[in-house]
Amino acid sequence: MGNNGRVTRPASARAARLDQVCAAAVELARDAITEVDPSDVGDHIQAVAEGDRLVTHYFECRLAGYRGWRWAVTVTRVPRSRTVTICETVLLPGPDALLAPGWLPWQERLKPGDLGPGDLLPTPPEDERLQPGYLLSDDPAVEETAWELGLGRARVLSREGRTEAAQRWYDSDHGPASPISTAAPAAARCGTCGFYLPLAGAMRQAFGACGNFYAPDDGRVVSSDHGCGAHSEILVETPETPVEEMPTVYDDSAVEAVSVSRAHGSVEASEPAEPYGHP
Repeated sequence: MGNNGRVTRPASARAARLDQVCAAAVELARDAITEVDPSDVGDHIQAVAEGDRLVTHYFECRLAGYRGWRWAVTVTRVPRSRTVTICETVLLPGPDALLAPGWLPWQERLKPGDLGPGDLLPTPPEDERLQPGYLLSDDPAVEETAWELGLGRARVLSREGRTEAAQRWYDSDHGPASPISTAAPAAARCGTCGFYLPLAGAMRQAFGACGNFYAPDDGRVVSSDHGCGAHSEILVETPETPVEEMPTVYDDSAVEAVSVSRAHGSVEASEPAEPYGHP
């Protein structure tokens, strides 16, 4: 017949049956909410079976500032008894309750611009954006000083740190998709501007600093394909307006008397003739 050993079957999870005696104890559960005034307890919402002869009654919460919350009162009874007793009373959030945002460590709550004068922001020792300065790097600017062990910076940007910075700058208002860049002429790109100061190292091909006093991005890092209307090679073409020549007009219908000053030694016609000393 073979091995007829004991066969075990996994126990199936059985849904708890709602105890009718506990479910009918609505007013008992309501009276158990003594932390607040009776007016702060609203209508009965539902009764949920938590286990054998264990039922939780939910009531609407009318406390100011607790929209969507509900009172939960758990009741129970012993077998073969119709006396219901209170287990616990608690205020719980409902499905549409107004909740505070989830807690985050302060490092994750920081946003750009939160650091003010006098504030200190320590960098975690295991920050993946940084690596020791003496390690070999694919950034030429780092390799120039990496061999000077102990003389250079303690940590420099890692590849992950440079990638995050490059993506953040490229997607910002100083990248090619910003409104001022899309409104600029197609040829007015920062990479061809005389005021463009390329960064060193691996960022040189894609980013630089703007050195134009009149540009909106002066002193900021911009992408090489960013642009604005203050490009050094933009020439404003002024249309040539022809000048209409006025016709020359000669008016000889009248004689205008012009007084002329007499030269030294000249005489008027009405004066008597002067003797010349010979007949």
